[in-house]
Amino acid sequence: MKIDLHVHTKTGSDGLLSADEVFAEAIARNIGLLSITDHDSVDAQERAKSLAAQGRLSYVTGIELSIAYEHKTPDGRTKSISLDFLGYDYNIHDEALRDKLRLIREQRETRARKILANLNTEFDTKGIERFTELDLKKIQDTVDGAFARPHIANYLIAKGIVKDTREAFDMYLVKCDVPKYPLSIAEASKLVRGAGGLLALAHPNDPQGTSLVSITRDLDEQVQIISDNMLDFIDGIECWHSRHDSATTEHYLKFARSRNLTVTGGSDCHQKPILMGTLDIPDWVAHQFNRRRGKEADQNDQECRCER
Repeated sequence: MKIDLHVHTKTGSDGLLSADEVFAEAIARNIGLLSITDHDSVDAQERAKSLAAQGRLSYVTGIELSIAYEHKTPDGRTKSISLDFLGYDYNIHDEALRDKLRLIREQRETRARKILANLNTEFDTKGIERFTELDLKKIQDTVDGAFARPHIANYLIAKGIVKDTREAFDMYLVKCDVPKYPLSIAEASKLVRGAGGLLALAHPNDPQGTSLVSITRDLDEQVQIISDNMLDFIDGIECWHSRHDSATTEHYLKFARSRNLTVTGGSDCHQKPILMGTLDIPDWVAHQFNRRRGKEADQNDQECRCER
C-alpha cells in the first residue's frame, strides 16, 4: 500500500491543487492511505472526508501547526526557533481548535502586511518599485486557504523580481520575515489531543525547512532535545520525509520505537513538483491508525453498554 500522510492543498494552505485534485492524483497513483495536512487550517478536511467516504482510499484527518519553540542553550541563553508539528485523527469540528485557527488566520494577514512593508524597505535599497495595497490584494486573490510566504514568493516570481521560489526566499523572504503567531508546543498538544487526535513532530532533520537542524545537525543531539523537552506533548514523529535521508529515517525509527511513539511519513507535497506517494512507507504505519481507531471503538462500545 502506498501511504502519504503529509500533503498540502490550495483549498487549505499553499499547495497548487485543490482537495478534489489531490484526491484524483492520489487515486491515480494508487495511494491507499492519505492525509491532507494544510498549514494551520482545517478548510479542506470536510471535503477530504467526503471524498474518502466514496471508498476509493482511506483517510486520516490532518493539520500542520507552526510552533514557536524556545530552546535553552548550554550557556543558559534562549534561542527562539520555528518548528512544525502534525496533528492527526482529530475531530475537525472541535470548537477550541477552530477558534484558535481562526485567530491564527487573522494574524496571518497582519503578518503578511508587515512582510510586505519589510520588502518595500529592501526594494528601496535596490531601486525596485514598492508594493502597494493593490499588490497585496492581488496576492490575496491567489490564496484559497491560509495566507503564507509561498504566496508572496509566487507573486515575486510573477513580477519578475526573482526567477524561482528558492531565490525568493534566499534574497527576500528569509530576511524580511515576521514571526508567526506564537503557538507553543504545550498549547498545540492540548488543542490536538483535546480534539481527540495525536501530535507528531514534523520533518525533524529537514535540512531546508523548519526543523531541529536550526539548532544542531547531530541526530543524537536532536533526539536528546526531544527527550528532554517534548515527550510530554507529542505522540509521534515523522520519520519518512522527502528531504530525510535513510540514516535520518532509521535513527528516528529507532528512537520512536524506544519511546513507544507513533511513526508517520509523508512527502510534504505542495505539488511543486507532485511528490505524492513517492516514499517507501511500510504498511504497518497505516495499521497504527487502524489499531488506534479500534481501541476507541471498543471504548465507546463499553461506555454505551455501561449506560444501558
